[in-house]
This record gives sequence, C-alpha cells and structure tokens, in this order.
Amino acid sequence: MIRRRPGFTLIELLVVIAIIAILIGLLLPAVQKIREAANRMKCSNNLKQMGLALHNHHDTAGYFPPGKTTASYAPGTINSGYSGYCFLLPYIEQDNLYRQINFTVKEGDPANNGPRGMEVKMFLCPSDPVSKAPSGFAGQNYRLNQGYNILYSGIPSATGPNSTMPPADGPFWDDSKVTFADITDGTSNTAAMSEKLKGDFTNGIATDRSDTFLIPDYPDNPDWWAQSCDGLSQADVNNLANQGNSDIGQEWMQGSHSNSSYYHTNLPNKRSCKPKQLGGRVATLAGSAHSQGVNVLLCDGSVRFVRNSIDLYSWRALGSRDKGEVFTLP
Repeated sequence: MIRRRPGFTLIELLVVIAIIAILIGLLLPAVQKIREAANRMKCSNNLKQMGLALHNHHDTAGYFPPGKTTASYAPGTINSGYSGYCFLLPYIEQDNLYRQINFTVKEGDPANNGPRGMEVKMFLCPSDPVSKAPSGFAGQNYRLNQGYNILYSGIPSATGPNSTMPPADGPFWDDSKVTFADITDGTSNTAAMSEKLKGDFTNGIATDRSDTFLIPDYPDNPDWWAQSCDGLSQADVNNLANQGNSDIGQEWMQGSHSNSSYYHTNLPNKRSCKPKQLGGRVATLAGSAHSQGVNVLLCDGSVRFVRNSIDLYSWRALGSRDKGEVFTLP
C-alpha cells in the first residue's frame, strides 16, 4: 500500500507567500533607511576630507583656493575656467591627477580631455540617484559657497547693469584668495561647501530639483530673485522653453555655477534659476537626495546637516563671511 505524504494545500501556500510579502514590505523601508544613513555618513565624510584639504591648501598657499580661475589669476601659469577643486587634488591623495592637468591652456581645451574624464570618488555623493555623468566627463556633487549674492562671477562688472551690484559675500568667487582673517563672521558660522544633485543632462526633459530654469525678469536682489524663481509654476518648469542648464554637476574641473559653485540666495533644495534674457546673474542652490536637508562643510572644517526648514535669514547668514549677522544654527 502506497502511503502519501501530506503536502501544502494551495490555500496554505498562498498564505505563506502573503506572509513573506508582508515581511518584505515591512523590512524594505528599514533597509532603505539604513542604506541612506550610511550614504549620508559617507557624504559627510567626503566633506570632512575636503575641509582638511582646504585647510592644508591654506597652510601651504596662505589662502583658500579660488572658486574659479580667470586668465588674471596666475597669468602664464594658470588659465581660465578651473574650479577650486582642481587645487585640492594634491591634498586628497590625487597628486598624479593634478599633474595631468595642463593649466596653461583653458580648462575646456582638448589637452585636458584625459583628466576631465577621471572620476574622483570623493567628489560624488552616493545618495545621488544620477550615478554617472555623460561620456568623457566625471561628475561632481559638491559646491563651493559664493554667498547669497546673485552675480555669476561674484565680481561687479565695470559697466552695465551689474556695475552697481554687490560683490560676492561668501568665501569663494572668481580669482578669490580668501584667508581665515577675511572670515570675520567666524569660521564656525560660515559655510565653505555644500551639496548639489547632478542634472538630467538633457533639455528634452525638466527635473525640478536639479536643473536650472529661466525666469522672465531680471532681479537685482536676493529677495526678488527668490520670489521670481519660486513663482515659476509646475507648468512653467515643464515648459522646455524655460530650460536653462541641465548639465549640472557634469564635471569637477570646470569652474561655473553649473559645476562648482552654489549660492545661499534661497533655502536648500529649492529651485535654481537664471534670467531668460540678460546674463551675469544666477542662483544655483544647494540640494541633495538626503531626507529633509543637506550636508554643509563649515570653514572651521566641521560638517553639519542643515534641514530645509532652516529660516532664510539664518541660511543666508551662514553663507556670508563678513556681514556680522547674529544667528544660531539649529
């Protein structure tokens, strides 16, 4: 006589599958939360290492590196277009990469195609959902603080509409050579770097959190600027005619608002904008994929996580180096 072994019924099998699915559903958010906590810690450590590099550069050269070089920074030795990150390479164990850069030509010269495409892990936040830059480029997630003014270069022009604009009030701008003594607000009260998500690298779509959008007017102060940029509706943002820059964070070598600078004009993770008609003004804001805020490196070398809910006065005060504002960083 053949004895049959009892097995699962279809109903019992479905119940087991349902229980497993419920357990996975309960565990997945916890796993994602742990992964993000690890990514945020890694991102914070990246900034700490670059804070040490900034201090070592200051000890060696006597000042912080520039936000961006022009041909006037070191004529005959260093040409235009280089970000401050290029000058941090020797202090983050990337001296070989630094030596590959031909500083005597402009940053975008084909002679620099090799180093331009070399990825530096310390310049990338693992939380950014866009992991790679376009072919031939190496991405960037960290920015030097230019302050809360809205001048592209940080320097008023000799003539024209930007001649009466205030200069950069952060530690980094075109050809800057800021020293600790210049940061009269205190190094623990002044931001040096923060984060920015990479763009989508195409003007065929609009990505609100990372792209730079065009505004129809020409604000001449931070309040007007923030109001105009925030005033763009979702329809305006989705209108591809209002696309400004999508190549955000495309390359760490280039000194520009798209790749190496950020502004405290508006709160973290707000929209970035520039004028549709006239140039010379921009506000590329800090932003990240971390929950509710961004990591910020202070000029004293410490790193703080600043929430999006910080009040605008305090955020702008954190961005300036010498305004004498009284505020408490939460």
